[in-house]
Amino acid sequence: MRAVTIGFAAGAAWLQTQAVLPSLSAGVAAVLVLAAWLLLWHGWLQRRVLRVGAHAEALLRCAAALLAGAVVGFFWAAWLAHCVLSPQLASADEGRDFTLIGTIDNLPYRFDQGVRFNFAVERVLGAAPGTVPPRISLGWYAGFRNEVTEVGDVQPGERWQLTVRLQRPHGNANPYGFDYEAWLLEQGLRATGYVRPAPHNRRLDSFVFSAGNVIEHTRALLRARILAALPDKPYAGVIVALVVGDQRSIDQSDWNVFNRTGVGHLISISGLHITMVAGLFALAAFNLWRHSFFTRAQLPLLLPAQKVAALVGASVALLYVLLAGFGVPAQRTLYMLMVVAAALWLNRIASVTQVLCSALGVVVLIDPWAVLWPGFWLSFGAVATILYATVGRTAQRPAHDAPPPSRRERLWLALSVGAHTQYAVTFGLVPLTMLLFAQVSVISPLANAVAIPLISLVVTPLALAGSMLPATLAAPVLGLAHLLVELLAVCLQWFSGMRYAVWSAPTPPFWLFCWAMLGTVWLLAPRGWPARWLGLATWIPLLAAAPAHPEPGRMTVTAFDVGQGTALLIETSQHRLLYDTGPLYAATSNAGNRVILPYLKARGIAALDGVIVTHSDADHSGGALSVLDGVRVDWVLSSLPPQHPVAMAARRHLHCAAGQHWDWDGVHFELLHPLAASYADTALKPNARGCTLKITAGGKSMLLAADIEAPQEAALLQRARASLQADVLLVPHHGSGTSSTSAFLSAVHPQAAVFQVGYRNRYHHPRPDVYERYGQLHIVRLRTDQAGALTLEFGDTIAISAWRQAHARYWYGR
Repeated sequence: MRAVTIGFAAGAAWLQTQAVLPSLSAGVAAVLVLAAWLLLWHGWLQRRVLRVGAHAEALLRCAAALLAGAVVGFFWAAWLAHCVLSPQLASADEGRDFTLIGTIDNLPYRFDQGVRFNFAVERVLGAAPGTVPPRISLGWYAGFRNEVTEVGDVQPGERWQLTVRLQRPHGNANPYGFDYEAWLLEQGLRATGYVRPAPHNRRLDSFVFSAGNVIEHTRALLRARILAALPDKPYAGVIVALVVGDQRSIDQSDWNVFNRTGVGHLISISGLHITMVAGLFALAAFNLWRHSFFTRAQLPLLLPAQKVAALVGASVALLYVLLAGFGVPAQRTLYMLMVVAAALWLNRIASVTQVLCSALGVVVLIDPWAVLWPGFWLSFGAVATILYATVGRTAQRPAHDAPPPSRRERLWLALSVGAHTQYAVTFGLVPLTMLLFAQVSVISPLANAVAIPLISLVVTPLALAGSMLPATLAAPVLGLAHLLVELLAVCLQWFSGMRYAVWSAPTPPFWLFCWAMLGTVWLLAPRGWPARWLGLATWIPLLAAAPAHPEPGRMTVTAFDVGQGTALLIETSQHRLLYDTGPLYAATSNAGNRVILPYLKARGIAALDGVIVTHSDADHSGGALSVLDGVRVDWVLSSLPPQHPVAMAARRHLHCAAGQHWDWDGVHFELLHPLAASYADTALKPNARGCTLKITAGGKSMLLAADIEAPQEAALLQRARASLQADVLLVPHHGSGTSSTSAFLSAVHPQAAVFQVGYRNRYHHPRPDVYERYGQLHIVRLRTDQAGALTLEFGDTIAISAWRQAHARYWYGR
């Protein structure tokens, strides 16, 4: 059964790498063929047609079970994907207003500009049933797109009538980036949009009863009680996360500290917290039942106390997991506890591997997309590592005549087991952590030694108790929990500030990860295994790898998919330049911390030689401060005024001006615009001073034209026509009607043009007539909203690859 379960999970994971879903008829045929083959194969073994030894027969049975599980898992995941993808918003209905009636079916997220929530559609007024998918994600913004909007006080379980504008699921597609479209698919959200100002946007019912609505409404009440008891407290979001699993109110700066110190797994309803709470309730139930609630009822004669404790523990775990929003680590713990409880009730002995595999199978059966997220692999990887490194090794059977251990000996044994477990997890997860995050927290063992007992044994019980006590008692209890978190945060910030708190290296290829895992298994082998320390040698290529780079005289340009904005990374053999930093999405979210820094970290790039911020518009400079804070930048070249925050944050800031040039590793860089004298003209718009850069490598060149418009194009034609010719053009101003004149395009004469634009952006870039102009000149048009991030490799020729094509997945649907 364990082999079938592992195969099932592997098959579901394989399905998530496919560009196209298999047809349902192919799935039925494959399952039938597999069943026939298994029956035939089993008959051969029974009749001894295959004459093999006992060990070989066991291996064959295991291989057959793995294969059968993989096929079933693959087509099970495919069937679920078909079911979720079948309700789809038509392309023609994107941007159209719909009036919907439905319910708020999750815990809304409130921020300064409004609120985001999921909406379960019940009726579509004025349109055919099925026009709008049954579940959608909506934002309700105050003053969105220059429209004054009053944001409704939406609460889980309420029925509302809303006028909304929708689009099909779409997210930025970048290497090492978060796949928003996959996340929407997992949540069953098949359209996104926002609430439009309308007089009939109103609440119809205060509560619609359903199990899901009751759960979400309870989570909202608990969150409101906590926030009311901790007004304006910096770590109130952490207390909320520990009680209801909602981590969205935790500041990004705090997450950076938690992740650098390796305690991020504790800042939520983790498996450790669930086990602790379930264990406390199970222990209480065991003692109360055993003593018949201190009556003479003799309840253990009716039902053993162990079974009662198992039932209570599993029930409490279920309630806590429901409060947690059913995250993967919480699911894993719940299913493991339920398997143990079921085994106890059925008087069966369940091995730890059976428990773990059962939890794995149930998680993937319910949610095959769970395999896409780091939490799935870290959760099961941590438990598997603990089982491998500890089961059967830490317990010592005392002699028959030995006295019972003293309290000090029991304490020492507990500390030894805890230390060994922490050692196993810390070392066992190094390869996986490097594969998923391209870094490993060196300070993690010390930080966890402080954080685990404090958060799990003190803060979490206080937070749970405080969220349910009357208001007069809740405030001091929650205040104490917050004070402890605040003190812990001070300690963690000190740990995080250490120079070598985190070790970073490029994301390893899969074969190198497997090699390091093999060495880790060797390292954690039982005592007596020869030369276990040699397992550390397999980590050397994993931890000491250097970022890949082009050969001298060549360059690689990565045009990120940042939505409506510009950001390109130019790499030569020994240098790296970032041209613009993408847009600002929200107060704490921008292209710098959402797209650029994750890419740099995954590549192992810890420093940039330079950053060019072409002008002050938020779609070009929005991520600059995050980039400057996240990696070392030698200099910033921009058209920004000296008092601009980006200019003030730079280690060295210079104004860009025509005539500036430099050479890196055989690649020539030259600024063509603006003129130095233009800075004296205060009437110029920011676009007019956009830093225009030409880069030449291996006889091929690229012109980066920022947001210059027709007057600047004409000025360039007049003074620098000979320098304009380039093989690739970054389209000026995203293809707006104010740029890309015919004369300018004729002078540049590019083979390809890159349009960095947002999907269905509010400016309607690129303008159809401008886009057609490029087509009429037989210029290859590359759009980041359609192709995702673009990688251009310059040498004797230019090789272009698009992320959505190279990394095609069935949920992209384009």
